[in-house]
Order: sequence, then C-alpha cells, then structure tokens
Amino acid sequence: MKFVALVSGGKDSYYSAYEAIRNGHELVCCAHLAPPPPPSSSSDEEEEESYMYQSAASEAVEIQVKECLNVPFYKRTRSGKSVQVGLVYDHNSITTTTTTSDKKEDEVEDLYQLLVSVQKHHPDVKAVSSGAILSTYQRTRVESVCSRLQLTSLSYLWRGILYSQRTLLETMLVKDKFHVVLVKCASPPGLKPRQHLGQDLSYLLENGTLDTLHEKYDFHICGEGGEYETLVLD
Repeated sequence: MKFVALVSGGKDSYYSAYEAIRNGHELVCCAHLAPPPPPSSSSDEEEEESYMYQSAASEAVEIQVKECLNVPFYKRTRSGKSVQVGLVYDHNSITTTTTTSDKKEDEVEDLYQLLVSVQKHHPDVKAVSSGAILSTYQRTRVESVCSRLQLTSLSYLWRGILYSQRTLLETMLVKDKFHVVLVKCASPPGLKPRQHLGQDLSYLLENGTLDTLHEKYDFHICGEGGEYETLVLD
C-alpha cells in the first residue's frame, strides 16, 4: 500500500516507516504535527505537554524529510489540547464548552485535519505509519483517525510484534545503523540533561547505561515511559 509516515523527528516514527517500506509498502510523503509557539514571557500561560506528540527538535523535521527522504512534507501546527485523556477516544465528543468563547478541541483533531490535507494532495494514500511501541493511548487515537478517513494504520513496532524493546533498539541502532541522539530527557534519577543531552543513543546502549537504568528503576529502554526523546541524524 501507498502510505504517509507520521514523523516526529525521533527514532520510533522513522523506524516504523522503515519497517513499512521493508514489508513492501510505498512511502508517498511524510506528515508532522508541530508544537504551538511557546507562550510569551509576558504571558501567565504555561506551555502544555502533549499526551500524543513529541515536541523536542520539531524544527529539524522538515529538513530531515526534504534532504534525506526526498518526499513531500506536510506540517500542521497543533492548536488542540489533551482534552480526552482516557484510553478510548470518542471523536463525537471532541469539544467541551463552558461558554461560546471558551471552546477546547482535542489535539487528536489536529492529526485528523493534517491527514485530510494529505489525502487531498495524495488520494492514492491508503495507510498511515506511526511509531507507537507501548502506548495504547497513542495507538487507539491514530486508529480512530484512520478509521474515520478509511485508512489503514501501520504500527510495526507495536508491543514487540517484531522485536522486544531491547532487541528493537539494538536492531535499529547497530544492525540498521540509525544514528540517533538524545534531545530531551525527563527521568531523574535516570538520564540527566547536563550529562546526557546530545549523546549518541547507541553509545548509551552499548556502554550499559540504559540496561542499568532498566534494572534499577524499571526504565523503558526505548523511552516509552517518557524517559527521553530523540532526533534521527542519519
């Protein structure tokens, strides 16, 4: 099938697209949901973390796609919030309204609008790849949007369909030679920003850092618990 790859800039979204190609699907284009601009210094509003999408190094994604993959790139800036936070997503209740001027739309609808745009330009696209490994929250929302648009969800990394977490990371970094660096870490007393940001993920795997953290703190080796975010360089 011809497919669009949902890419965040990080390892999982690109490796899922890589596996889709390896399994005979044809990459037509890539799509990315960018974070909204940070609040101004004079604003009291705090930047809100997304439950669905990676924000770190978002500005690098367009260059990755255009210079490395050489396929069309589609981007939408997120405007929605994490309104529905249960495991099941109901698109019939996408808004909650307290007053007419205070309306919140779920960030999943940003994905819907992004894929609508992709379909307008590429009506031959029949599938969507995404990098979910363990998050049922993410997977069910991608599947909900795909169902509404009559697209097939391709989740080759989902819950060890092909690999365990340790094997997946080793295959990605060592066998398939993905060059990946850390661009965000949020798991004290695990990875530390001053010490680990910018480091090559393969180095942290090979020197035992990730395995040690897994044994001590039940750290997700692939970062599925929000322990770290990555950027693919090659």
